[in-house]
Amino acid sequence: MNYPIAIEPGDEGHAYGVVVPDLPGCFSAGDTLDDAMTNAREAIELWLETVMDDGGTIPAPSSVAALQEQPEFAGWIWAVVPVDLAKLSDRVERINITLPARVLRRIDAAAQAAGESRSGYLARCAVMGGPH
Repeated sequence: MNYPIAIEPGDEGHAYGVVVPDLPGCFSAGDTLDDAMTNAREAIELWLETVMDDGGTIPAPSSVAALQEQPEFAGWIWAVVPVDLAKLSDRVERINITLPARVLRRIDAAAQAAGESRSGYLARCAVMGGPH
């Protein structure tokens, strides 16, 4: 799953501020652009873990193009942070399932297109209620 982040440019006296528009209240910062992006990933993962632990619904990510149209983000830098929901669980279980080869090819193609592992893709679809 890839979450767009809006990064408010920093300068010598101010850090780069980061907002994750799809995750209300999820924000971060960093002294450099690289730090801001790394810290944003940590903030997103913590936000998602909290929602998952509380039994909440994980919001689907918006497109960057749609978010760029919002006036409050004029002049901000955009990036995308990949997050694998399967890695956020405290407990990993190995399973053995049987699927028709045709279905497995479709799952693998969709996971690759989403930039996720097969397990991550299936976990996201299950948590979000579909392949958003």
